[in-house]
Amino acid sequence: MSNTHTPPAPLGGLRHVALTIEHFDACLHFYHAVLGMAIEWQPDADNIYLSSGVDNLALHRAPEGFAADRSQRLDHIGFILNQPDDVDVWYDYFCAQQVPIKAKPKTHRDGARSFYAADPDGNVVQMIYHPPIANI
Repeated sequence: MSNTHTPPAPLGGLRHVALTIEHFDACLHFYHAVLGMAIEWQPDADNIYLSSGVDNLALHRAPEGFAADRSQRLDHIGFILNQPDDVDVWYDYFCAQQVPIKAKPKTHRDGARSFYAADPDGNVVQMIYHPPIANI
């Protein structure tokens, strides 16, 4: 008999995010060419799956009228970096690529270091060194 008050097993991590994208080609360029994610699978012209090697990001082309009916809001997605200095290297790279910056690099009270930028669809992307999960 299972216990309905306790999770059945520890989570393996948050390794899949799916975004509905209005600017599909520009977002594909950002995640593939700028961030360097590999194209894992593209079943059709409206859906593509990318990976950094340890995760999966799905981009789904927004249907007609999507912007008028957005009920779900995503605050941001984070990409883990392995060293605190990597944050500044990525920041300089994003600036050179003319990626819109939302917040400059800073070290947080918990020892994490990060900055925020925006993809072509306006989704906020955090590039973060977070000690408990770096190098995992």
